[in-house]
Amino acid sequence: MPDGKLQILLAEDDLNLGVLLVDYLETEGFHVKLCRDGELALKTFQNNPFDMCLLDIMMPKIDGFTLAKEIRSKNKKIPIIFITAKSLKEDKLKGYNLGADDYITKPFDEEELLWKIKAVIRRMPTEKKINSAEIISLGKYTFDFTNQSLTIGNKTKRITEKESEILKYLCDYKDIVVKREDILKSLWGENDYFLGRSLDVFITKIRKYLKDDSNLTVENVFGVGFILNTKEKSKLP
Repeated sequence: MPDGKLQILLAEDDLNLGVLLVDYLETEGFHVKLCRDGELALKTFQNNPFDMCLLDIMMPKIDGFTLAKEIRSKNKKIPIIFITAKSLKEDKLKGYNLGADDYITKPFDEEELLWKIKAVIRRMPTEKKINSAEIISLGKYTFDFTNQSLTIGNKTKRITEKESEILKYLCDYKDIVVKREDILKSLWGENDYFLGRSLDVFITKIRKYLKDDSNLTVENVFGVGFILNTKEKSKLP
């Protein structure tokens, strides 16, 4: 993929929901191809490279379970997340037995789906961990993860590799509390007291780098971890 964006096949017969998800996920840095029935989704999958599939279950022509089985016969490792109104335990078990990586039941919040997608990405082999957005719009800033820089207006600040990794981690879970131990294990490989002190120093520096946008804050959630607040409402008492 020339631009490094994850390619997602979305099979969803509800046009309104499908368009909403395409707009949302592409804003988050993915390429998404919408197909409104299982037959078209299968043909599209056969003729194009994809990195992940989001499949509705109740679709015309070919249902999601059958579609997943066909996809799995051609690619045993591609991640599949079912999007469905079917909430019965038996349906979920059938989906997982077909090799689904996750399952989300309608109605759902778009952010919840994004969290599930990112969780699946983190479990993918290293060579498949495509950054959903190497260049991230962060409030008034532009964060270039690859080149380790933060730009606001005509000012660009070069940051260290570790600062860039921490900021990217916070961006992946913006407006969501992330546990201190999860950051340490993900970026350092272990949860250690002294590494935790280093993390605090890096967080302090990141706060200073973001000070020119009053809507951006890195909040310390006592006893838990941190949250990168990007919404004005998060600052209300």
